Amino acid sequence: MNAKPNIKDLSFKELAVFLTEHGHPIYRAKQIRQWLFQKRAILFAEMSNLSRGLREELDENFTIGRLQALRRAESRDGTVKFLFGLAGGASIESVLIPESRRLTLCVSTQAGCGFGCAFCATAVLGLTRNLMASEIVDQVLEASRTLNADRRITHVVLMGMGEPLANYDQTLSALQIMTDGEWGVGISPRRITVSTVGLVPQIQKLMAETRVNLAISLHAPSDELRGKLMPVNRKYSLSQLLDCCRALPIPRRKRITFEYVLLRAVNDSEQHARQLAKLLQGIRSKVNVIPFNPHPGTAYFRPTDAEVTRFQKVLYDAGVQVNVRRPRGDDIQAACGQLQGEEHERAPAIPISAAVS
Repeated sequence: MNAKPNIKDLSFKELAVFLTEHGHPIYRAKQIRQWLFQKRAILFAEMSNLSRGLREELDENFTIGRLQALRRAESRDGTVKFLFGLAGGASIESVLIPESRRLTLCVSTQAGCGFGCAFCATAVLGLTRNLMASEIVDQVLEASRTLNADRRITHVVLMGMGEPLANYDQTLSALQIMTDGEWGVGISPRRITVSTVGLVPQIQKLMAETRVNLAISLHAPSDELRGKLMPVNRKYSLSQLLDCCRALPIPRRKRITFEYVLLRAVNDSEQHARQLAKLLQGIRSKVNVIPFNPHPGTAYFRPTDAEVTRFQKVLYDAGVQVNVRRPRGDDIQAACGQLQGEEHERAPAIPISAAVS
């Protein structure tokens, strides 16, 4: 006997078709989705403005899927990491980051990742599977359940496990649910950021189809070094990626964020900073410098504070808007590049030679 489908996986159109076929008005679709994504219902019986007959039909045909909360860890800085179990046995992690005026949730879009970035803990896992849109959104819903009534998630970043644009259709559907104010979660697209390793065709589609913020993982100022750190660069070179960025219809008040993980004696020299500044000329952008967050099995090292400041100063003096992202949740392996889901046995990473520039 086949399991009943998760009603959260139905599009608005699919839900409307079901309602029509069962003799119910289409406006019920909006009410049902409000219960699912705004009121976070876990039982059809909770949907009190639906008729009893409709609630029973929904219960006969569908389930209301949820992520399984496996573990929760809180950092000394207030960052919270969640481990969620998926159907089929895989797991993902989400990270809740409190700041003075915002509460940001970092969500995963894949279980594992297939892009093999040399310094990233998630890459060690390989790709297990893509997430459904409902599983992406459920990370927001489940994290929200843990908050006091006076707190709410204000920002979402798709920077957790996986490459969002390699799971494009489900990521786009999740973004539509997150941003819809009538029946969805109701987070402004201006407060959502999608991070990518640089999948050029999908970047162009994303910027044409949404109004979210774009962050690009750069991590090196030359094709040779980036190709060693990030295998995706062998398919989409720096020139292809940056030409794409220059052509994007970025609104006047927005900038593309370039993420740059600083690896000691690998990509953190003054020469690298000067190369990076030159590379970004003509692009309305800002650079997030991220001192490397170590994880078990890695052969890379975090630069010293003085080395980070030196790199930042070269960019600043060259007119680049630059921010140093200090680690949050690194004591619970929740910082950028540290997410791994379940514990896995890991082979030691091989560092990139400092001679490569």
